[in-house]
Amino acid sequence: MTSVARVHDPTVVQGRPAGIVSRVIATAVDVLVVLAVVAAFELGWAAVSHLLLGPPGGFPDLGLGGGAILGSAVALVYLAGSWGTAGRTVGDHLMGLRVTRGSGARLGPAAAVLRALLCLAFPLGLLWIPVSRRRASVQDLVVDSAVVHDWYGRSRPSAHPPRA
Repeated sequence: MTSVARVHDPTVVQGRPAGIVSRVIATAVDVLVVLAVVAAFELGWAAVSHLLLGPPGGFPDLGLGGGAILGSAVALVYLAGSWGTAGRTVGDHLMGLRVTRGSGARLGPAAAVLRALLCLAFPLGLLWIPVSRRRASVQDLVVDSAVVHDWYGRSRPSAHPPRA
């Protein structure tokens, strides 16, 4: 039986592809961020309507479809904006991950939007990560992106550049 050694030094995995566990945890954090933004929007809407219209105030009744559309729009802007600018979302930052092109370059705006749309339309694409030799989700394969460990940001060069 082989033993599994734990890595306590982040430089060992710096620049290497991220696995399914760290990516699922980052995704869960991002879902919480999107839910918080939607809740803040609804709270703000209720406060403004109460101030302008007076009592009885209440939360907007968007219904199931309206809530799904609002949540999807917030998630699309959040994901595409984060990946297209900083290369990472809040969840990615907490897990020390960065989304890049397969070559290691920054993900462009069009690729970031397409990747965000694919993540929203097919979230189970993450299940391809354990099967893939390069630890790529279905979204990564379509957009030619990679999610790598990046604990130090762009300021420190990678000891292990991502594989193409």
